[in-house]
Amino acid sequence: MTEKTETGEPRHRRASDHMETRATQHVPRLVKSREVHADVHGSSVLGQFNSRLAVLITRSVGTMWAAYLFALLALVSFPQALMAFMHGDTVVGVSWLSQSFLQLVLLPIILVGQNVISASQDARAEADHETLTALHTMNVRQLQLLEQQEKILDILQRRGA
Repeated sequence: MTEKTETGEPRHRRASDHMETRATQHVPRLVKSREVHADVHGSSVLGQFNSRLAVLITRSVGTMWAAYLFALLALVSFPQALMAFMHGDTVVGVSWLSQSFLQLVLLPIILVGQNVISASQDARAEADHETLTALHTMNVRQLQLLEQQEKILDILQRRGA
């Protein structure tokens, strides 16, 4: 037996009507990364400055040119580290490898990789947004057609009664 509400209509019917209303009123939106910057640092002048500076530094350091520059910079101290290593100071050799080369050179390379991944994710998100917007439009149209059919059925039912 179907559970009824106070108005006498089935509970699933009321839930269905509520979902139809929400679906027809929903407006799909695309959120881009630059629109989220205020959420990270705030919308104040200082927050906007911090966001812009962080993005500028990340874009500058996150290039292969920065990786090449950092590799050259690290290689400047390589002869001294090699000499120290050959004279038995293994700490300097290991320190140069980890601090000067790996950290300095890998940082921009990792950022470049993240930028590539982020760009592909943004492209997929925009494509998904277009698809979901089209599906939403079709769904709203289907709901409108169903409402029209329901009205027609009500009219036919009243005529036949």
